[in-house]
Amino acid sequence: MIEMEKFKGLNGNLMAFKKEVGDAEKVTFVGIPGVCSPFAELFAYVIRDKESVFVGKTDLDSTKKIERTSLGMQFSEEADPRSSVVALLGGLSMPQYEVTLEDVQEMLGEILEPNGKIIGLCYMGMFQKAGWDEQIDFDCIINGVLNGEIYKKD
Repeated sequence: MIEMEKFKGLNGNLMAFKKEVGDAEKVTFVGIPGVCSPFAELFAYVIRDKESVFVGKTDLDSTKKIERTSLGMQFSEEADPRSSVVALLGGLSMPQYEVTLEDVQEMLGEILEPNGKIIGLCYMGMFQKAGWDEQIDFDCIINGVLNGEIYKKD
């Protein structure tokens, strides 16, 4: 894959995702519950005019709708995981969560609609570090880099 553009900050990260989703009607987020799920809710907010669902790890029976509520985006009822856009979240590639590349590829075969798009959403080059960028046919990887400071009073 080649770098196509750069973005800055959280808003840039979110807008890059919205642009890649384009006119798709539904997005399926796949990630680690508790770690990736808040990110799925955040990214789903940006595309709140579309249907969004979340799959925990690769357990299709865990699929839940992500719906807009008065408290923001939240998981609700069971949902169909099939979609024209699948957004894989970087936590999947972290060894401690024991999600295999083979399980992810099998799941993609079951839920990605023909001519669908696979988007990687990660931070700090997680998919590249795990070698998944070479093993999954990503249409796009949106990789953010987090930097920060801590300030304290004197």
